[in-house]
Amino acid sequence: MSNLVQKFQEYGSWRDNVRQALERYRDCVQEFELSDAASEQRIQHALTRLNEDKLSIAFVAEFSRGKSELINAIFFADYGQRILPTSAGRTTMCPTELLYDETFPPSIRLLPIETRAEAQSTSDYKSQSQVWTVLPLDTASGDGMLEAFKQVGLTKRVPVAEAAQYGLYDEDDPDMALAVDEDGTVEISRWRHAIVNFPHPLLKQGLVIVDTPGLNAIGTEPELTLNLIPNAHAVLFILAADTGVTKSDIEIWRDHIGGTGAGRLVVLNKIDSMWDELRSEDEVERQIAMQVASVAQTLELTERQIFPVSAQKGLVGKINDDAPLLEKSRLPVLENALSSRLIPAKQDIIRSQLLAEVAELAASSHALLSSRSRNVVEQLMELKSLRGKNQNILEHMMKRIDMEKREFDGSLFKLQATRAVFARLSTEVFTSLGMGVLKQNVRVTRDAMENSKFTAGLRQAVREFFEQVQDSLKQSSQKTEEIGEMMSVMYRKFSTEHGLALATPMPFTLEKYMKEVAMIERLYHKQFGAAAVLTTPQVVLMQKFFDSIASRVKQTLLQANRDVEAWLKVVMAPLEAQIGEHKLQLKRRKKSIEKIHVATDSLEEKLLSFEQMQMDMDMQRAQLTRLENDLKAAVSAPLGTMRAAA
Repeated sequence: MSNLVQKFQEYGSWRDNVRQALERYRDCVQEFELSDAASEQRIQHALTRLNEDKLSIAFVAEFSRGKSELINAIFFADYGQRILPTSAGRTTMCPTELLYDETFPPSIRLLPIETRAEAQSTSDYKSQSQVWTVLPLDTASGDGMLEAFKQVGLTKRVPVAEAAQYGLYDEDDPDMALAVDEDGTVEISRWRHAIVNFPHPLLKQGLVIVDTPGLNAIGTEPELTLNLIPNAHAVLFILAADTGVTKSDIEIWRDHIGGTGAGRLVVLNKIDSMWDELRSEDEVERQIAMQVASVAQTLELTERQIFPVSAQKGLVGKINDDAPLLEKSRLPVLENALSSRLIPAKQDIIRSQLLAEVAELAASSHALLSSRSRNVVEQLMELKSLRGKNQNILEHMMKRIDMEKREFDGSLFKLQATRAVFARLSTEVFTSLGMGVLKQNVRVTRDAMENSKFTAGLRQAVREFFEQVQDSLKQSSQKTEEIGEMMSVMYRKFSTEHGLALATPMPFTLEKYMKEVAMIERLYHKQFGAAAVLTTPQVVLMQKFFDSIASRVKQTLLQANRDVEAWLKVVMAPLEAQIGEHKLQLKRRKKSIEKIHVATDSLEEKLLSFEQMQMDMDMQRAQLTRLENDLKAAVSAPLGTMRAAA
């Protein structure tokens, strides 16, 4: 078992243990009736994050760099043969995602290339099952899977005009002109996108492998430029050891991949082409080291980010159990780098999010438990003070409780006015953030792009689209800030006037959505910002990219809407929970004194009852604290320690 596979399994075990600890904590909170809408939402968010956690690795390269072979060597060598087809020339003709979704049977879903003629992105089509061609995947047969995977490489010949309509032919590109056949047709991919649903152990644990076609496709397929590559946790940029960095490699690196983060690695593949029986091993090592240094300098990286390997020899070494050949291929070095850099970094992100959630959950549960405990203590003291008191004092105490209740009811009446303002501001949030506004902006932008005959007009239309989207987000953000400030005032009021144990209400901001939209805009201008004049095919491509951008922005705003709606539902939840608890305690206090007013001999019974309640709450606090500590320990556990505990 490779170190990478082991780390993935350890990460899956860690995630499972955290999920189980969180579910135990949730059950305890519900049993003790300490849950409110805000804490339930936090727990559900955390469980959803764990259940849907994915780790995406994108493989990017020009064709014939051994990209598919590298995927075979790293992930599928256990099958004893190649799973992804490899041969001279291009074998991957469209972006391909390898993942596992238990709601679908093992299959390959293929999106026809003709969909590029429509104003919808690949992401839009993912929810339209009727559009896809679905092929079953026989996971019990390696040969069967290999044949099924060959579908991804299928091509077709179409007239030049049709290819141009899809944004796949540029008449000003001399290389494309050479590809035109005598009958005026060009070869294009049969498919626009492929999704392979494959119950591989690593894919089941949340790994997503993105296999990209040649570098030219990165410039023509918006899904790659705007979604799959930028959102990948790791990008392996594959070069050939004998050619080094070509001009097109440099352009793709700078425009779409470049970075110094742990998730950006360069693989210098096919070092076996440098193995030469007429050279000593030291000479071969020096030659490889020189190529590594050259690539690092060209791409402005450190040499530790460059990994010389032979994917083909590594695959053979694994299949034949040839340890010396596997070591010579240097594949384990790359796998160790992925496992030691990528997976712990991903774990750290999830861990920090979960620890923040746990802290909020603990604060909310303990606040409610403390409120109950304080009320019980106060009633105990109040009841003990009644020993030996006459009826007049009991009546006085009942009047005092009535007065407290009137004051509290007065505060609740003022809260109704706050709720009215809350409802108005909530409506205003969704007015500016609604899908109707976005659809109108998209429609206006598309019309402007189609009517513009100049590059400047095209860019201005897109620029105004992004300005309008950011303006909608800013308007909604101002309203959510108003709601947050108003609720903070109300929380402080009830805490001060009625002694409720209320922390600051759950904060909320739309800033991350503003940043995401700004990032999408940067990607767009990076793609089309350099040329002063765009050719007709580039204009078609620009419009295709806008369709994908509109879809990506739509998804961002839909998520913003869902998050705002969820926040509005729960921002009052802690206050509502404590108000309900306070009203209940006032009612119990009055009822207790009324009973004692009628029969003083029940006082001792009441005292015993409240003392038992106090002991029960101490037990609940201890159990809750233990489960919190168990949950924190599970979240904080390093990889490799949970398999034994599981």
